[in-house]
Amino acid sequence: MNHVEIDDYVLDVLLPDLTGHDRSPAAFLVYVVLWTKLYRSEQRSIGVSLNQLSELAGLSKSAVQGAIRILKRRGLVKITKSTRTAVPQYELVRHWVHRRAKRNLTA
Repeated sequence: MNHVEIDDYVLDVLLPDLTGHDRSPAAFLVYVVLWTKLYRSEQRSIGVSLNQLSELAGLSKSAVQGAIRILKRRGLVKITKSTRTAVPQYELVRHWVHRRAKRNLTA
């Protein structure tokens, strides 16, 4: 059985924030699906179609689209496309890692 490491921040802060404040458990599910895909691929970004995300998260395509909008608005995901019809490339933005590193340097 494979295990996926998840930062404490994701569970302690993002989970209650996305599900409570943003009222979007779907955004958290999509974030965890992207986290898992990226962790297992050991890549900085990964191409995933809307259909794949929908299937992996167990959500409708419209729920995934709404979740992606929230994640993008919150600055938690960076999305790039080579063309308008290309499969999106997703990169997670882990701003808490940079803050923690800066805090450790100044301490």
